Amino acid sequence: MARKIISFQIPKSNKEFVRFQIDSRKHFYEKLHQHPQWQLTLVVEGKGQLMVGDYLGRFGPGDMFLFASNMPHVFRSDAAYFEESNEKLSISYTLFFDFEVFGPSLLELDELSELGKWVSQVKGSYKVLNETKEILGEEMLHFKGVKGLEKLLRALKILKLLKDSPNLTNLNQYISERDYTETEGKRMGKVMNYILTKSHTGIELSEVADMAHLSKEAFCRFFKDRTGKTFTAFLSQVRVHQASQLLMESDLSIAQIAYQSGFQNLSYFNRVFKRIQGESPKEYRLRRLSNLVD
Repeated sequence: MARKIISFQIPKSNKEFVRFQIDSRKHFYEKLHQHPQWQLTLVVEGKGQLMVGDYLGRFGPGDMFLFASNMPHVFRSDAAYFEESNEKLSISYTLFFDFEVFGPSLLELDELSELGKWVSQVKGSYKVLNETKEILGEEMLHFKGVKGLEKLLRALKILKLLKDSPNLTNLNQYISERDYTETEGKRMGKVMNYILTKSHTGIELSEVADMAHLSKEAFCRFFKDRTGKTFTAFLSQVRVHQASQLLMESDLSIAQIAYQSGFQNLSYFNRVFKRIQGESPKEYRLRRLSNLVD
């Protein structure tokens, strides 16, 4: 049984190995989803929170990510991008690789066996860094309009660069091996979307469990099994990432940022922030601002 979060059909033919896609809109697709194709995405414009598997972090212009097959993910644009008055754009370049079109034997050819072995071993999601990101970014800029054999050769070149690169940072610590029904997948997508949009409010475990049509105990087991984190830990992480953004991009006091991020107690906010980010909110703000000046 294949994992199903929210099934997402890539607009491509069943005989197409690689598809290049440019997304340009006010905000990125906001629902948790997954697909069997590998995904290589370069964020050109826009920023927000990336959730993929058990990873939660920020994304912004210039970031590049690689997702292996069936990794549940969402690029959740910041709230400002959803406002009617927003004039900013969210732009990304993406390559989708569909290894299933090769069939069971093509990747076993001598010339492709090394690639096939690597593909079978790669799980989870990665951030692409440094010169690998720069080279791949240039390749993606020139991918539009490429057809036929040239398209295939460029795709294989990109995969070889990824395979040989030391600049891939694994984002996931936990990858669930369990298969989920479509009902469970839709439930998880609904819960995640709610958390990401309402985390600044006083979300209670009971209301999220009710939304999932589960008891609190059953919901906690379901959530931990799917994400590797407790609901409380995940919610705290979302809030800390929102606070981190405000520390960098606003002149609000630390107390104001704590409350706007969903924390009702300043001392608790300071403790949780330091546990997740490794430094206090004040230290985080000073260090980041100092780096900008330098």
